[in-house]
Amino acid sequence: MNAPLEPTHASVTDLTDRRRATVSAWTSFVEHGDSAEPLVRPEILGSWQRSSQVSLDIEQAPLADEDETSSLWKDSPLQVAVESVEDELRRTAEDGDLVLAVTDPDTRVLWTYGGRVMRRKAESVNFVPGGRWDDASVGTNALDLANRLSQPSMVFSAEHYAPLVHSWVCWAAPVVDPVSGRRLGVIDLSTTWDRTHPIGLATARVMARLIESAIPRSAHHPTAGRGPDDTGDPGLVLTLLGTAEIRLDGQRLLLNRRQTEILSLLALHPEGLSLEQLHALVYGDQGVTFSTLKAEVSHLRSALGGQLASRPYKLLMPVSTDVEHVLALIRAGRVADAVEAYGGDLLPGTNSPALTELAEYVAVAVREALLASPDPDAVLRYAERAPYDAEVVEHCLAVVGRDGGPTHPAVPLLKGRLAATRDL
Repeated sequence: MNAPLEPTHASVTDLTDRRRATVSAWTSFVEHGDSAEPLVRPEILGSWQRSSQVSLDIEQAPLADEDETSSLWKDSPLQVAVESVEDELRRTAEDGDLVLAVTDPDTRVLWTYGGRVMRRKAESVNFVPGGRWDDASVGTNALDLANRLSQPSMVFSAEHYAPLVHSWVCWAAPVVDPVSGRRLGVIDLSTTWDRTHPIGLATARVMARLIESAIPRSAHHPTAGRGPDDTGDPGLVLTLLGTAEIRLDGQRLLLNRRQTEILSLLALHPEGLSLEQLHALVYGDQGVTFSTLKAEVSHLRSALGGQLASRPYKLLMPVSTDVEHVLALIRAGRVADAVEAYGGDLLPGTNSPALTELAEYVAVAVREALLASPDPDAVLRYAERAPYDAEVVEHCLAVVGRDGGPTHPAVPLLKGRLAATRDL
């Protein structure tokens, strides 16, 4: 939802009348109490009654401890989720000149981003990280209502109890854990009252769903606590040698070729990659835009349940690959086990320069390990995966023949493989 929330000329007149009515109702409540009851929505009246001890002269929301707020944000699954979809949130704020805020379950603001005008307005009233926007602290507002009622809420102009935000309109929606249903906080979209638009509440709902879709699976997934002896493979498991297969928590992911390449590079660079680094590794000097790469990463993030951070791009779950496993076995001198784990060339046909180079490195490492330690059974398995490589088979037969002793049971099969290779 990137369309600016611009009202039409006709609706501006309606909004002016609506604002006049809300100011009248608010004034009636402040001066006469319950006489405003027929003039406002029940949830607004209830919040006004709870807010009656808040000073009407309040100029800013109270601020919580900065270090405590920072710690809460760091430990919240919302941080990873918001960072994963931050580009979309920022575009929404900039296109509509909104200020967006994400809170904790106590309506303490943890994250904000604003368009040029609204950012300044937000800062002036402490609509910033650490700001307390529960109605006991600052009076009626959409963040508190959405949090309290567990449903999307709108507060327009003087429906806010405190005059410091009478010039605002706010839409907020709860953000919950999609699996457990645990309430994590709310997301709020705010702008000036004259920019009120019918799609405001729907936009808040969409932004809440967007964040929920990016909450890390490790925060709620049933397999998150599994041990190594449990069924299924926790985390991300990439088989890249031979036929590619990607599994997340034991479930196969269906990715296109480019997404598999991107995921492979991220798995092999656990420290993370910048946009520029990832682009170079995937495309080299091909004329492919950054936007194309971002789109592929966005699809990949969705497939991974949001477990892919930005700046740098980095996977946020346990990851294992058969590439690293094979290379570790070779380093340990376990050549036969390495060959057993070697499924063939890495992503055959890839045009990623980084993966092409890695494919050659792995293939040469396996081959050289066999030439140094030509176990006949291992060579036979290797020959099935690399049928054109006659040299390794010839070398193995020569070493077995030179060493003398009883003929190895695999020798006849190796000779047959060699004859077949020469006929290719």
